[in-house]
Amino acid sequence: MTTNSSLVHRQVRAVTERIRERSTPGRADYLERMEAARRQGSVRAGLSCTNLAHGFAASDPTDKEALKLMRWPNVAIVSAYNDMLSAHQPLDNYPALIKRAAREAGAVAQFAGGVPAMCDGVTQGQPGMELSLFSRDVIAMATGVALAHNMFDSALCLGVCDKIVPGLLMGALAFGHLPVIFVPAGPMPSGVPNKEKARIRQLYAEGKVGRDALLESEAGSYHSAGTCTFYGTANSNQMLMEVMGLHMPGSAFVPPNTPLRDALTAAAAQRAARITALGSDYLPLARTIDEKAVVNAIVGLLATGGSTNHTMHLVAMARCAGISITWDDFSDLSAVVPLLTRIYPNGSADVNRFQMAGGMAFLIRELLGSGYLHADSTTVMGAGLRAYSAEPWLDEGRLSWRPAPAASGDLDVLRPADNPFSAHGGLKLLTGNLGRSVIKTSAMKAEHHVVEAPAVVFEDQGEVIKAFKEGRLSRDCVVVVRFQGPRANGMPELHKLTPSLASLQSKGFQVALVTDGRMSGASGSVPAAIHVTPEVLCGGALGRVRDGDIIRLDCHAGVLEAQVPEDLWRQRELPAMSHLKNEYGMGRELFASLRRVAGDAEAGAISLM
Repeated sequence: MTTNSSLVHRQVRAVTERIRERSTPGRADYLERMEAARRQGSVRAGLSCTNLAHGFAASDPTDKEALKLMRWPNVAIVSAYNDMLSAHQPLDNYPALIKRAAREAGAVAQFAGGVPAMCDGVTQGQPGMELSLFSRDVIAMATGVALAHNMFDSALCLGVCDKIVPGLLMGALAFGHLPVIFVPAGPMPSGVPNKEKARIRQLYAEGKVGRDALLESEAGSYHSAGTCTFYGTANSNQMLMEVMGLHMPGSAFVPPNTPLRDALTAAAAQRAARITALGSDYLPLARTIDEKAVVNAIVGLLATGGSTNHTMHLVAMARCAGISITWDDFSDLSAVVPLLTRIYPNGSADVNRFQMAGGMAFLIRELLGSGYLHADSTTVMGAGLRAYSAEPWLDEGRLSWRPAPAASGDLDVLRPADNPFSAHGGLKLLTGNLGRSVIKTSAMKAEHHVVEAPAVVFEDQGEVIKAFKEGRLSRDCVVVVRFQGPRANGMPELHKLTPSLASLQSKGFQVALVTDGRMSGASGSVPAAIHVTPEVLCGGALGRVRDGDIIRLDCHAGVLEAQVPEDLWRQRELPAMSHLKNEYGMGRELFASLRRVAGDAEAGAISLM
């Protein structure tokens, strides 16, 4: 189906065309490589008898016979299952379910490989967090290893959390001649309300409650199998896969271990069997992920106040498809895309309330109706994005789809496009003599959109917390944390700073964070200019900041600058990295080669190409 381009918002059209023009050489090269792979024909036909015998040696006799005859498609299962991550524990029973569903559709499914899956919730503020960002690239490589056996006609990618979905997609795009569907697990039931959880964290940071109270609150929040229910990177991933057309429609936020979730998983397996090159509905991943899909993803991120981590991950994923996007694209779209949701940390509700209010089907319908999404982008359903404005349900046990609710079930959580929470998407590009940076404003009060205060410079987040506890930050200040970029220490999230900085802000101080590192996908109410590029280790100007310099962070004007005379500013020497503690321990040494070659944050911090 082709949609009249005049129905698409002019700014969305303009940014899409700009991306297409910028990406022309890389995209053409990528598509040529994928077409060459497709022309090789049935993948298993190129294997020798020895190769093929190894590939099905342990298979069920029926599957083995089907693979011998090469009549049935073979669906790869690539999974991030482990039972420590609550979000991934439900994936345990998926392979058996998928194999049964595939056989019913006249296909074979094989577990092609597992990929690592870190939990940022476990490693937050810990040394292991310095491995987190580059685990994405390792996951991409592991996905490549799984698919490199050349036994498969399509693939199902099973994953949920922060770096895992981006890594799976990056790896799968190297095999873009294959159809690929992403299969999620769904959120855990709601626990301790997010507002109460944040309150207890702040009290603990202030020393007003003990560890027992904090642990009880956290265990009440993260208490079951399924994805954490706040709207961080994991749930932003699920939104992205939906709006990019890589899920079965409505899959993102259906709870785990329910009949509807199992039905959607089975349907994904059967759909993956039907869209291979062996049939008449061939839908390769290279065709699904194009410039329109990438723009749809950015729009979805902005309309929902999603994770700032995707200002890197989306860049990296697009690059693997030969598409080049920049922070200017995010910022220009943010200026026109309305904010339609309030999900914690941008509000008090969690994703379960969002789902009950109308969820992704309502959101996509509203964005399509207002021209903010490309309706004619290709999806795994083959019918354009409008198929995703319907929600799944079980009609007497049979999976069906019905139109999204006509009205939001909760206007405090989800609104129509003509009555948004904000007329813009809440993500800003900041530029100035400190470099380029992004800031998420959707969770901030208006009075915090401009901060001008003296800098306090640190090189480690532990030093910030120590200074806070000693009372040295109880004043107006801009906390500068440097040497936190991809090459310095793997760019760990600095979410551990949030309770302390929020405490200062609640006492009436002007406070902000400026860093070449990351914040959590749950970036909240404290102004945080993050991903400052270039990073300090690579000569970034943030290294010129000294204690006491006045820093101005202005979200309205898009400015991030040190108010230091130009001649003095240029005379200052850039510091050397004064600590080497990130070189070893907790596996850091294994990631040294990735740190050395990583690109900057705006280039996706990618180490693969």
